[in-house]
Formats: sequence, C-alpha cells, structure tokens
Amino acid sequence: QYRDQDRPTNVLSFPADLPADVTLDLLGDIVICAPVVQEEAATQGKPLAAHWDHMLIHGMLHLLGFDHESDAEATHMELLETQALATLGWPCPYYADPAHLAQGTSG
Repeated sequence: QYRDQDRPTNVLSFPADLPADVTLDLLGDIVICAPVVQEEAATQGKPLAAHWDHMLIHGMLHLLGFDHESDAEATHMELLETQALATLGWPCPYYADPAHLAQGTSG
C-alpha cells in the first residue's frame, strides 16, 4: 500500500525526518519482509543469508540516496550491491557474469 502496488515487497527504506535540533547521524529505517525474502531466495535458488544481506544492502543504498528509477541508476545501484555482496563472499545477485554490470548494461 505504501508504494501504491498491489503486491508485497521485499524491502522498504524510510529516510529519517528528524527535527532540526536532533543532531544524531541517523539515516532512517529499513523494513524487510521476512516471508517475501524467504520465498524469493527459494525461488531464485539463493542462500537465504545471501538474500537477506542483499536486501539490507539494497535498503541502505536507498537511505544513502541511490535509486533505480532509470536504467542507468539501476545499473549503478546493482553494481554497488554486487561489490558490497562480494566483500561478504556472495556472488552477483543479478547475473551469472558480474562483468555484465561493468559494461553498463541492465536487464
């Protein structure tokens, strides 16, 4: 409902909207739907822990100002996600060959 879509989503990010006198370095909240993430991991043949890590990274990138509204934005965000996941030992979640992302193509 929040995004005006008639289906559940895996992750939502809500940027912090703090009063001016609050000086905490908070980016916001990330809400992850466990049943959706579990179903997606099973459907996509991914380890559940890898998909959870991916959703957390995805949500965090949104809080940092990244988006995927255009093909170029999506490609950039996917590359950042893939790089972050690689530091955790997980493969590219989008393509069998992560070089696809380096070429600047999406889909």
